[in-house]
Amino acid sequence: MAGHSKWANIQHRKGRQDAARSKLFSKLAKEITVAAKMGDPDPEKNPRLRLAVKEAKTQSVPKDVIDRAIKKSQGGDAEDYEEIRYEGYASGGVAVIVEAMTDNRNRTASTVRSTFSKHGGNLGETGSVGFMFDRKGQIMYPPEAGDADTVMMAAIEAGAEDCESAEDGHVIICADTDLNDVSNALEDQLGEASSTKLVWRPQTTAPVDLEGLQKVMKLVEALEDDDDVQNVTTNFEAPDEVMEAYAAE
Repeated sequence: MAGHSKWANIQHRKGRQDAARSKLFSKLAKEITVAAKMGDPDPEKNPRLRLAVKEAKTQSVPKDVIDRAIKKSQGGDAEDYEEIRYEGYASGGVAVIVEAMTDNRNRTASTVRSTFSKHGGNLGETGSVGFMFDRKGQIMYPPEAGDADTVMMAAIEAGAEDCESAEDGHVIICADTDLNDVSNALEDQLGEASSTKLVWRPQTTAPVDLEGLQKVMKLVEALEDDDDVQNVTTNFEAPDEVMEAYAAE
């Protein structure tokens, strides 16, 4: 998404990151538990688990929380989570993908549907907006990892598809199936990334003004507050001045 890394910084300045810290930890722990239950509990033998642990560490999740999440996957009391994707539109025709992990499909579907309706959106059928996005691996590095040329060369050598550098850091994009290999190769060259995960990258974007951005973000924040929701992705694009005006509110 255009302005995506800048957007993360705006959210942080608004204090939302701090307020949602424990919720973020529980969502990352849930991903670790599911990844470990679906495959091997050893991260070295389970690429999905290895990426989940790597992302948790970059978000400062304590080691004991990570270990507990892996251990939980091996116990008989581990919940059976189902991965579900919901798709729809926010106000102004902005496409939205919601990824959830739930032990109660009916509860989650009902909550997601009512959240869309309450905030002027519409929940669609699976596939209704998914075709507008590409599934990709995304690796983010802080500015101090190197200048744009250094990071670009490292990304090319690691087998990445694209590298975007700005004053707030570097975003490296690769094929979804290559994320584990590319992130490991980059770690050898640039050190530890600030984020390593699978994302939905919009092929086209929907422009929004300040009022439109406010409406979209109310929906996004309401969805993210749901414990069953892991990730929310949109295809909105807002000019810098709109982003800055929203951040200043």
